[in-house]
Amino acid sequence: MIVGYARTSTTDQDAGFEAQLRDLKSAGCERIFSEQVSSVAERKHLEDALSFIREGDVFVVTRLDRLARSVKNLLDIVDQIQAKRASLRILDLNLDTSTATGRMILQVVGSIAEFERRILLERQAEGIAFAKAKGKYKGRKSTGMLHKDMIANLHALGMSKNLIAKKVSLGRATVSRVLAKLEGAGNGGSDGSRAP
Repeated sequence: MIVGYARTSTTDQDAGFEAQLRDLKSAGCERIFSEQVSSVAERKHLEDALSFIREGDVFVVTRLDRLARSVKNLLDIVDQIQAKRASLRILDLNLDTSTATGRMILQVVGSIAEFERRILLERQAEGIAFAKAKGKYKGRKSTGMLHKDMIANLHALGMSKNLIAKKVSLGRATVSRVLAKLEGAGNGGSDGSRAP
């Protein structure tokens, strides 16, 4: 089966939406999922379409930006489609992952995305090292320690660690670590004991 997906943002005009539907019908789509939603919002009909496709189906979109919000997002979607042994066709690129050329192009796109990610991580690591060398990098503050006063107060009132964790939306282990640090700071941390 040929399954189409059309999306417009809330700011797009209806004419663009109608053009997508027309192009998808011309491409032979027997079933079309469509929605008017921003690419950063939850795309329920896209999820429905990806759940609907079966082995041998072709998933069709008119343009890449109608489907994915980033290269990583595109590759995640392609993985979902390929896991079902279906293929993706992007009309304006004349790209079809059922062909060797289409698969190769997507692999190139994926390699570029991975390369960009590695460069970004390398630059980030260099920036952190530079800031540490200048004494300006403190690192991320512990989420639990941001709530230390509330955790300490609730613990002093006799509330259990499980209830405190629920109250401050943290894990029980985080609450335990915060209480251990607070107790260690209270007695000078000399005996290394942990909170009960």
